[in-house]
Amino acid sequence: MYPAAFEYHAPTSVKDALKLLGKLKDSKLLPGGHSLIPMMKLRLAQPKHVIDLGKVKGLTGIKEDKGAFVVGAMTTHWEVESSKALKAKVPVVSETAAVIGDPAVRNKGTIGGSLAHADPAADMPATAIALGFEFVCEGAKGKRTVKADDWFKGLMTTAIKDNEVLTTIRVPVLPAGSGACYMKFPDPAARFAIVGVCAAVTIDKKTGNCTKVGVGVTGAGTKAIRAKRVEAALLGKKLDAATIEAAAQKAADGLDVQADLQGSVEYKAHLCRVFARRALEAALKRAQA
Repeated sequence: MYPAAFEYHAPTSVKDALKLLGKLKDSKLLPGGHSLIPMMKLRLAQPKHVIDLGKVKGLTGIKEDKGAFVVGAMTTHWEVESSKALKAKVPVVSETAAVIGDPAVRNKGTIGGSLAHADPAADMPATAIALGFEFVCEGAKGKRTVKADDWFKGLMTTAIKDNEVLTTIRVPVLPAGSGACYMKFPDPAARFAIVGVCAAVTIDKKTGNCTKVGVGVTGAGTKAIRAKRVEAALLGKKLDAATIEAAAQKAADGLDVQADLQGSVEYKAHLCRVFARRALEAALKRAQA
């Protein structure tokens, strides 16, 4: 299908993009195009104005700053996947980017576009929750920062406001003694996560106890969500096989698991438990390396 008629705009600065957002009713931002354009072709979205962020300066790049990486929202998945700096200090972020879609998607799709679109089966949201990403949004009144736990509101809905632009994502550097891993059961055609789990753990070298843990789940429901009961079952404990297995059994607890064409509620809940265990085991192995 062809999209409905629309007017195209190509600002060159965040300021100009915000001006367009402020004066144009029924407008949509176009980051990488791999989410909005398919929806427009199917006429699931019919904006009267499309504001392309591709020429806006200052929205790309990866740099380290005060214990975190600052990633421009228009940085492509491929740039995240191939970043030597991210691979050295937070490799799970690069690894998550590497399993998004296919090479065409990763070369044009952007990290900010994906996280703002918040597809319930997208990969990066699980990692964002587990690691505690922060999202910097800019509007006419200035900038504000939103934590990952407050970002994902519902089905393709985030905390970003209609008159704001997501400019950067802050990715915390993992402390010493940490390990993280993202694993998913992918749809064989689209490569979206039927269920995906990211686990991040920090182990005290002296006691062997878990001092910090984050577990994010994607694909199971209408939005990516933190598996709080898994985290509570691990924090402060030695992460042996029995402890991990018992905690992983809680992976679907408190989650609004939804049946869809990929599986029943029971099947997807089972996948949550299986992939929580696998991701936790892998994260622990890395933390102990």
